[in-house]
Amino acid sequence: MVAGAVPSAARRIGQTDPVPAADDASGDLPVTGSLVVPAGALGWRFSRSSGPGGQGVNTADSRVELSVAPLELAGLSETQRQRLTARLGDRLVDGVVTVVASEHRQQLRNRQAARERMAAVLRAALAPPPPARRRTKPTRGSQERRIQAKKQRGELKKQRRRFD
Repeated sequence: MVAGAVPSAARRIGQTDPVPAADDASGDLPVTGSLVVPAGALGWRFSRSSGPGGQGVNTADSRVELSVAPLELAGLSETQRQRLTARLGDRLVDGVVTVVASEHRQQLRNRQAARERMAAVLRAALAPPPPARRRTKPTRGSQERRIQAKKQRGELKKQRRRFD
């Protein structure tokens, strides 16, 4: 029987199929529609986490570090590689980006959080730059208001002068 499958007798009783056994923390990491980081390119490290956890806090390796070498991923154009290098410059250590997740008590939830965080970091780095701002002329009204404010300021200063 396949893991996570419900026996046929249970289906007859009217129970619905449960969510598949995939834990959303293993397998390929989809970043964009065209870029998927293969599971083999993901480097995992687990360690003790600080914070809540009760008696198990000192025994469970719930802190997760996820590492990826984004410049070595297949399917990236030269433009995307340059964009990654420029935008991840401070986060790249020996060509590897690392994210850490330790906010949850369970390792599985931290793995999911690390995957989401890594996908967000890569997605932000690969996003095309925003279009350049088009320069516009100041409106006539704003120019008139500016000149009027300057005149008022000049009048105020003129009133401060000594009379002879």
